[in-house]
Amino acid sequence: MTTPNVTSSSLLKNVSRYEDVRDAAKKTKEEMGKQEFLTLFTAQLQNQNPLEPVKNEAFVAQLAQFSQLEALTNMQTSLDSFVKSMSGERMLGSAALIGKKVSVTDTPTQLTSGGSIDGSIDLPTGASSVRLSVHDSQGRLVQELNAGPQLPGTAPISWNGKDAADKPAPSGMYLLSATAMVNGKSVQVPVSTLSTVRAISSNPTDGSVSVEVDGGKTLLLTDVKRVGI
Repeated sequence: MTTPNVTSSSLLKNVSRYEDVRDAAKKTKEEMGKQEFLTLFTAQLQNQNPLEPVKNEAFVAQLAQFSQLEALTNMQTSLDSFVKSMSGERMLGSAALIGKKVSVTDTPTQLTSGGSIDGSIDLPTGASSVRLSVHDSQGRLVQELNAGPQLPGTAPISWNGKDAADKPAPSGMYLLSATAMVNGKSVQVPVSTLSTVRAISSNPTDGSVSVEVDGGKTLLLTDVKRVGI
């Protein structure tokens, strides 16, 4: 039987080449990808020791791993394409919200001449009293309104657009805030008001859709709980 002429220097050279390829792949990514796996797999076959070739079982196992990796890569590509297409559809569908009003929390709301601002507050345990404060865009107090006991649940609130002297406030952005007396303690309560949608945007990274309302505030479409006219 003829034995292949293999010298120690050639084996060392082959091992060195294989290790160089392996190290280069490890430096590229902490997790081996499809291309790195194929590079290592090919290098292993080319530089294996003829006296100790790769066993059939190991060869089949590596082929199975490569097939699985290729399938996962193709699946990821398909999912990425699907997410992009869904993002575009959500963008087009959300464009119908432009000009409509959505519920936002603790955000300045546009007051039109002669108009009013409606909103709501959540009181899970109710309240013995509620005080509503209205501030203009400069942070100045425009009006304070007091309400009596409130039952547990969502309580509607409204400002008629008039200041403390019962005169119509000028058009502009106004912030409504509320304080409730709950179990003898004064508690700041978030106020939800309806604000007009001015623009729709999409995040290219994750495909999420955001809405921009009066005052420049932006919130995710998934955070919109109420839409009005």
